[in-house]
Amino acid sequence: KDDENINSQPFMRRRDRFLFVAEAIYKSQAETGEVKGHYLNATAGNVDDMIKRAVCAKELGMPIVMHDYLTAGFTANTTLAHYCRDHGLLLHIHRAMHAVIDRQKNHGIHFRVLAKALRMSGGDHLHSGTVVGKFEG
Repeated sequence: KDDENINSQPFMRRRDRFLFVAEAIYKSQAETGEVKGHYLNATAGNVDDMIKRAVCAKELGMPIVMHDYLTAGFTANTTLAHYCRDHGLLLHIHRAMHAVIDRQKNHGIHFRVLAKALRMSGGDHLHSGTVVGKFEG
């Protein structure tokens, strides 16, 4: 998958990365005879750009796109989910920023609630990470 922090920096533009990844996937599949995949990050600063990224992934033949649903918001996630349903794409959800919400002992929202909310907003599956967290254990 794309790293959740990868978007479209000047040194690594999104479209160039999408093309490079698609080429590498098709080359690897041809060499091994195995199905390969990669989740291209469609998260963007606005919904129009997010949909353009999903369209690009679809045009490249990628079956799955990724979305950072907490940083982009539930409405953006639902919009992308509708596009994915209508165009035969799976929507992989990344939980970037979840710790700000669910790691607090005295307040916050339990991750199970966040996971159910993302399913209700259209996500197909969720990147759950480790049990203890990225920087712990």
